[in-house]
Amino acid sequence: MSPILIKTIQFFLSLSLLIVLHELGHFIPAKLFKTRVEKFYLFFDIKFSLFKKKIGETVYGIGWLPLGGYVKIAGMIDESMDTEQMAEEPKPWEFRSKPAWQRLIIMLGGVTVNFILAVIIYIGMAYSYGDQYIPMNSLPDGIWVAEENIGNALGIQTGDQIVAVDGEAIENFDTLLGKIINGNTITISRDGSTFQKEIPIDFISTLLEDEEKIRYALRLRIPFVIGGVSETSLNKDSGLTEKDQIVGIGNSRIKYFDEAKPILEQYKDQQVAFKVKREDKELEIPIMISDSATIGVALGGMTFEEMEDLGYFKLETRRYTFAESIPAGIEKGVNTLTSYVKQLKKIFNPETGAYKGVGGFAAIGSMFPDTWNWPAFWSTTALISIILAFMNILPIPALDGGHVTFLLYEMVTGRKPSDKFLEYAQMIGFFLLIGLLLFANGNDIYKWLVK
Repeated sequence: MSPILIKTIQFFLSLSLLIVLHELGHFIPAKLFKTRVEKFYLFFDIKFSLFKKKIGETVYGIGWLPLGGYVKIAGMIDESMDTEQMAEEPKPWEFRSKPAWQRLIIMLGGVTVNFILAVIIYIGMAYSYGDQYIPMNSLPDGIWVAEENIGNALGIQTGDQIVAVDGEAIENFDTLLGKIINGNTITISRDGSTFQKEIPIDFISTLLEDEEKIRYALRLRIPFVIGGVSETSLNKDSGLTEKDQIVGIGNSRIKYFDEAKPILEQYKDQQVAFKVKREDKELEIPIMISDSATIGVALGGMTFEEMEDLGYFKLETRRYTFAESIPAGIEKGVNTLTSYVKQLKKIFNPETGAYKGVGGFAAIGSMFPDTWNWPAFWSTTALISIILAFMNILPIPALDGGHVTFLLYEMVTGRKPSDKFLEYAQMIGFFLLIGLLLFANGNDIYKWLVK
């Protein structure tokens, strides 16, 4: 199956699940408070529906436009802009006739369900899979800065130990880049001294110069293992084979792949004796180095377990009982939400350049792996669920947060905003959302066409 098709299936499966559960978060309390729900839709049904069926007083359906979903609650000014209904006298079963506290619970239901869903997923993942990670303090010779422009921007180099970001110790290597993106200062240990550097305010803009390389910018230092020898290579008959590990070039010993390049630069257009570890033996093989300081091989690799056995780092595995997985899942949910809020703050600061990374549906779809992987699917779904929860609670008219803001105003002042004011606010919010949607998806199109 095509990788793009696999991503697309995962995207729509995840999105459908999140939309249905979000809308259930509004639907269930509405029903509990005896408020009539006229429609319950997955996706939008502008002009026509792909499917619809009326059960009781509610029409359940699937629209053709996959930009979200909705429940149409009687007596509520929402995206349907049903002004005719609002012009009539309020009915007991309508949203506007209910006490403010009940309306508040109905409006908070969607985002509450989204956050709870994310926590439940994280609990399930902690219990089912546990955590396997590489502690930062287990890297004996620091990290590999694979992208020089990113290293230069941060003032770090290969071999540095990254001690902390914003004074908080980095425990897990996998969280390093995310912490730096959200951080302001980085603490570095180099050659026995420890010092602090400011993270440039436009560092995110530097990262976005080549998004394909972001995830590989700061890497684990790995051995130089041969993955294969090109048929057009000068060294195709040299005797190098797949899984060979290069441990020496000329008179220099190497442990890491990143140590090879500067040595190869010294021997351009020369034949040099390479020391090669094959199984338990060390061989010496003459290798021709090209004028571009390459030897015509593909980089291979070892499993994490094999590299751990050779002392490159340590693998920590943390298993949870069901009782232990509950606080672990809650903590993961809170940490993910906190991290997202920090990222959003940077997006709203033009100096960071983070707005260039805002993406639409293509960007969300690209978050899923191109092979079917349940842990990755559920992890991505949980992240999107938290994003939807936070974005929906923003105090923007047309979003749940806009309705909540007006309800809180009513509860505090005792004065309910007029229906006409709410209609205008809904329209303004709708156009703001359309603008954001066009900007985000326009960014996707721009990256596709230009980059």
